[in-house]
Amino acid sequence: MKEIFKNKKLLLIVLVALTLGGVLGWMVKPSSGHQETEEAVHVHDEDSDQIWTCSMHPQIRLSEPGSCPICGMDLIPASSKRSAASASPLMHEMTPEAVAMANVHTSLVTGVSPEGELFLTGKVKADERQLASVTAKFPGRIDQLFVNFTGQVVRQGERLATIYSPELVTAQKELLEAASTKSTYPELYQAAREKLRLWKLNEKQIDDLEGSGKVQDQFDVLADKSGIVTQRNISVGDYVNTGSVLFDIVDLNRVWIMIDAYESDLPFVKIGDEVNFTAAGIPGETFKAKITYIDPVINSSTRAASVRAEASNSNGELRPEMFINARVRTTLRKGQSSLAITRTALLWSGKRSIVYVKVPDTEFPTYEMREITIGPRMGEMWLVEAGLEAGEEIVTNGVFAIDAAAQLSGNYSMLMRPETKTMEVPQEFRQQMTAIADAYFPVKNALVKDDFQEARSGLVEVENALAKVEMRNLKGKAHDHWMALKEQLAVAVTMMKGAKDLEALRQHFAMLSESILEVTESFGLEKDKVYKDFCPMAFDNKGAFWLSESEEILNPYFGEAMLSCGEVKETYLKGQKVFEDGGPAKQAASGHNH
Repeated sequence: MKEIFKNKKLLLIVLVALTLGGVLGWMVKPSSGHQETEEAVHVHDEDSDQIWTCSMHPQIRLSEPGSCPICGMDLIPASSKRSAASASPLMHEMTPEAVAMANVHTSLVTGVSPEGELFLTGKVKADERQLASVTAKFPGRIDQLFVNFTGQVVRQGERLATIYSPELVTAQKELLEAASTKSTYPELYQAAREKLRLWKLNEKQIDDLEGSGKVQDQFDVLADKSGIVTQRNISVGDYVNTGSVLFDIVDLNRVWIMIDAYESDLPFVKIGDEVNFTAAGIPGETFKAKITYIDPVINSSTRAASVRAEASNSNGELRPEMFINARVRTTLRKGQSSLAITRTALLWSGKRSIVYVKVPDTEFPTYEMREITIGPRMGEMWLVEAGLEAGEEIVTNGVFAIDAAAQLSGNYSMLMRPETKTMEVPQEFRQQMTAIADAYFPVKNALVKDDFQEARSGLVEVENALAKVEMRNLKGKAHDHWMALKEQLAVAVTMMKGAKDLEALRQHFAMLSESILEVTESFGLEKDKVYKDFCPMAFDNKGAFWLSESEEILNPYFGEAMLSCGEVKETYLKGQKVFEDGGPAKQAASGHNH
């Protein structure tokens, strides 16, 4: 026991000696080792600026390598360059690996052919004008039936049933008695004949009755028209009253094709259009019809209007309640946009329509959220009324994946949007704002040419355009904002008219331009595209903006002296909203010119 205790003491002494030796060795280590340590620390400091990200989740940005906290994949070095997406929360950047994993595909926005086809569904219905009800013309008992089942084909004038009518027997007796004294009492005779006429006996039947001198106790019920019996309401022995419906008959030689057209389809459908349709129960055969009626009221439940076409059905193949698939050839109307996108490119959220536009010339794939205005649907395509231009590249597959990734990374998305600066105003008011801008451009162009007199004379048109603005449909915030802008515009025009030289005119033109730009962003213009330009050297390098109708920089603050000085800051597209913190979704990429 004592030996074990001695061994433990010896072991403890050895461990203490080794520890002290290590500490002393570190304190007296050579200077070269010290330099190596400093170099290693310096390298670590350089590496500390490196950002590590996940190829599948680029929103992950860590200062050291490791695993992605979302999917567990190894992190990769992120580019140290400033990305395009960092400039705007409307843009979302993805790695090529994430794009491939999300199966993202893009295509160019192009025009569509003026002619296309709408694909609609509907049913075959009986032509309501060919429906007829056979009713009892006089009261009586059904003694015989010649039509015993529904679906039986009958011809006009064919016997359907016979009726025994005590009232009709009495009326016949009255006629025969009146006929014997008609020379003495002609009024009674005519009254007796009229009574039989009211029970729908024709003149021949009445003459035959009078000529025979015998009372007829049974009368035939005849078919008023040819067709198919769709309803039999009587049986032998039934007693019927005058006006009772005995049979329903329909002629199916012509039928109605009732098609459901949604609100977006209606602009392409008009009376007289030809419809080609197929029926599920008649494979391999295509029928033709012509549109004769469009319901003026939208069904509140289905949000569709009934479109009626008429088709020939002489062989009886088309049966009421058959389902049909119809194709209607369509033509774009004058003024309608010819730009179109596939339905897979579109995201909807309430009244908002969103697409993702691929941003060109970026290091990594970058996609920009863009609100657009869509028009009617043509087959698998949606017409675009505003917000896109021909040649832009949009995402057509993988849109949801991009939107979800943008939301996870804190960018704007379909469900999380920035505040909109552009207000909802009537189109008539936007047209009046466009008239003001159209009067502003000649003033701007006169300053570009250094023409003092032409610029001043152009202000008259600006005043006229301001005077013609009607605000009766503006309400609330839009009304108040326009009243303030109108005053600013009027003050700027007045000061420009009082300017004595070109330099003073340009000073006040800057105020006019600021107001015009505010009008453009707050209410929008009915112009396809306008530009917000900026000259950083105007007014002793304080800088000044102006609105331009062309992309080319033509500087109104320097004119010929520095004509091309400036840059396009933003591009405004017709129908595209401007956001409070991001400008319009389409940012300019051009550099500054001198």
